Amino acid sequence: MEADLAAKLARVAALRAGEARGDDDKAWQTVPRIDIPGRPARPELVPVSQLARRSVHSPAGRAALLHAIAHIEFNAINLALDAICRFSAMPADYYRDWLQVAQEEAGHFVLLRDHLRTLGFDYGDFPAHNGLWDMAVRTDHDVLARMALVPRVMEARGLDATPGIQDKLAAVGDTAACAILDIILRDEIGHVRIGNRWYHWCCAQRGLEPTATFIALLREYDATLARGALNYPAREAAGFSRDELLLLESLQV
Repeated sequence: MEADLAAKLARVAALRAGEARGDDDKAWQTVPRIDIPGRPARPELVPVSQLARRSVHSPAGRAALLHAIAHIEFNAINLALDAICRFSAMPADYYRDWLQVAQEEAGHFVLLRDHLRTLGFDYGDFPAHNGLWDMAVRTDHDVLARMALVPRVMEARGLDATPGIQDKLAAVGDTAACAILDIILRDEIGHVRIGNRWYHWCCAQRGLEPTATFIALLREYDATLARGALNYPAREAAGFSRDELLLLESLQV
């Protein structure tokens, strides 16, 4: 619920340091629904349809693209923290995994924000949408649904989109942004792998067949699969099987 950017980043670091020391932190307790997590007053949140498309060939367009990615990373901090405090009675490794994710997402946000500042912009200068958090609220009653639909669907989209974004940024000479996205892609493979790990753990605990359950959850929550080519190497490294990926391609609309 921390709204101040600097304080949120510092508190994530403190949680991670406390976990490394073996602190018996009381943060791992289930909390009430969080409709709106702590966030600064800006950026303005608008429906996706109201976000303007900009060309990366203009400085403002390139900044808007990087701002959109920074906003995703900021939301991902809250998502990882919510995965920790939202669901009780999970194995200790579950909480360690998502705390690692929170710390890495915070690092991604800092890298992107620092680069935005070199372009003459800052986080909050462009409007953004709240799609990631909307799905967090919709799945806050069930860890199985959360693991299935946030890391395995929404975050996994980044694995597919990042190479194309890097190509666009490379074409306008922004090698620094491409290097940042290399780091993010590497770490996000690990984050999706963590989601896959705990999704399959939940299925095993409940005696559910993972693929059929995933398809059922996609339909129940009307979770749209993005169009376009899947990044097979990244998704396989993140724990998707080849058969799963072929099935996902067949479900794209």
